[in-house]
Amino acid sequence: MSEIVVETRNLTKIYRDFWGRRKVHALKSLDLQIYRGEVFGLLGPNGSGKTTTIKLLLGLLFQSEGEALVFGKDASEVRRNERIGYLPEESYLYKFLNAEEILDFYGKLFKIPAAVRKQRVRDLIEMVGLTWARKRQLKEYSKGMTRRIGLAQALINDPELVVLDEPTSGLDPIGTREMKDLILDLKRQGKTVLMCSHLLADVQDVCDRIGILFQGELKEIGRVDSLLKVRDLTDIQTSLLSPEAVEEIRQVVAKHGGEVKWVGNPTTSLEELFLKIVEESRQHPGRRAHGGEQDGR
Repeated sequence: MSEIVVETRNLTKIYRDFWGRRKVHALKSLDLQIYRGEVFGLLGPNGSGKTTTIKLLLGLLFQSEGEALVFGKDASEVRRNERIGYLPEESYLYKFLNAEEILDFYGKLFKIPAAVRKQRVRDLIEMVGLTWARKRQLKEYSKGMTRRIGLAQALINDPELVVLDEPTSGLDPIGTREMKDLILDLKRQGKTVLMCSHLLADVQDVCDRIGILFQGELKEIGRVDSLLKVRDLTDIQTSLLSPEAVEEIRQVVAKHGGEVKWVGNPTTSLEELFLKIVEESRQHPGRRAHGGEQDGR
């Protein structure tokens, strides 16, 4: 069995009003295990309990019932925070500092030696693609740039567990793709990643396993490839066939008790199409991308 990095047992959170009366049952008896080296996605619509779960795991909230364990220790233990990196949904950074200064500041909080800190700041800024803006004050950053420097800040202590709350929020398609590539790179480094999102395509692209929350309850959990597999259909992909060949295949399928549901050309995703057009435009300025319908209808 792989090492368990994050575990919840009957984890429950009830928000109460000033008089102690139950106001919101935000999380209901959550049982969850996240293993070392995996990317785990916590999915759900707004208000499903994702951010509450994260705050309980980080010790920012106290549970009403149950247990939250990180590295085998209670989530309320402060010392284990030095092994965690956290990117909140909204990054709260000192706007009058530039990228180098903000990362150096957080590096000092972790008591990272000066020489190591200087190199790590340089490497992280390059990793998130902000070398060109490293001397600009953060108040001049766009939201997408702020998300990138927020991720760098979350990694300044070289954490074993990285917690990301809506990591692609505010990013354009190119920035989103780069953020997802960064998450996959963290996995290759052996880090454990817990990410929350309501953007299904982002989670599908990077996560090994997912858990789906709805109204505070865990409704489904499992490997992405297993959950998405349609088990009562079989896909066969070939090169372009003649109509005669397609008809012959239909007859063979019918002979064996099956039915051809659909014949046509496969489609790519809108994200892949967008990125391809941008890359082709960079390589060939002024040339219009080909492949789509010419009249735009």
